[in-house]
Amino acid sequence: MIVSAPATASAAGLRYYPVAPGVRLNVHMGPGTDYNIVRLLPEGAQVHIYCQAPGTKVTGTYGTSTIWDNIDNGEYVSDAYVKTGSDGYVAARCG
Repeated sequence: MIVSAPATASAAGLRYYPVAPGVRLNVHMGPGTDYNIVRLLPEGAQVHIYCQAPGTKVTGTYGTSTIWDNIDNGEYVSDAYVKTGSDGYVAARCG
């Protein structure tokens, strides 16, 4: 689920993390750049991370990471572009 609002939590208690400022982020079908791109997140997007998986190493706004964030059913973005406040996992591992 993607939202554009600045809030980091909803009434249901879900936490949302902002995508790096000025970035339109590719969403892949799996945890890596070798997976097909299914859509593009707009600038200012925020994402809920359902789980995280290891994958292709990516260098982005928030450093270099092999962590990929599952933001929807079968849809992943590189954690290197998501401001989670951590260099490690912030959600359960997928699978």
